[in-house]
Amino acid sequence: MTKYKYHIVKEGYPFIGTMLAVTILAGYVAGPVFAVPPAVLMIYFGYFFRNRVLDVKQDPDILYSPADGTVMGVEEFFDKEYLNEPAKKVTIFLSVFNVHTNRAPMTGLVKYMRYTCGGYEPAFKDSAPIVNERMAIGLDNGTNRILVIQIAGILARRIVSWTSLGSRLKQGDCYGMIKFGSCTELVVPRSVEILVRKGDKVQGGISIIGRQKAE
Repeated sequence: MTKYKYHIVKEGYPFIGTMLAVTILAGYVAGPVFAVPPAVLMIYFGYFFRNRVLDVKQDPDILYSPADGTVMGVEEFFDKEYLNEPAKKVTIFLSVFNVHTNRAPMTGLVKYMRYTCGGYEPAFKDSAPIVNERMAIGLDNGTNRILVIQIAGILARRIVSWTSLGSRLKQGDCYGMIKFGSCTELVVPRSVEILVRKGDKVQGGISIIGRQKAE
């Protein structure tokens, strides 16, 4: 098994810093026993906000997974949001123990962005993609277009985006994250060969989701 180096994304610093302060205060005022719970939370926040240091191999013929997690399903449908054509959708569930940064499946320009405020159904529910907070990002490489969708879960209260309309993302680049449990969808043209199935474990920027063909 390959071992990776990790760093903590900046969004984690306030959580870690707060728990560090609470740990010190609790230990000083109430004793070591009361410092244990905030110390455990501090360690968990450091774990949750980790991100792999990756040197992603560039390959225009493949699509990498946009997230870590478990494939919940693969389905065909007609995408009306961005592709406007028959498409395939891969849904990935991220537990609170997965790396929560999202990575670009392919190199391309950000041609579409749409944020939708919503509810917080559990991310594994079928209704979550419809009613929950979401951020959709469309990528175009001049040959193919894809749509990646960040969907908040019952614990996720904020979707973070690190890109903007018109930006160029390189394959494997981190473009955002979802805090504390979530779901990510990858929508691709029907011509793309999907290489995963329900139940598969995937890793963002590492696992190959599909193989795309030039139109």
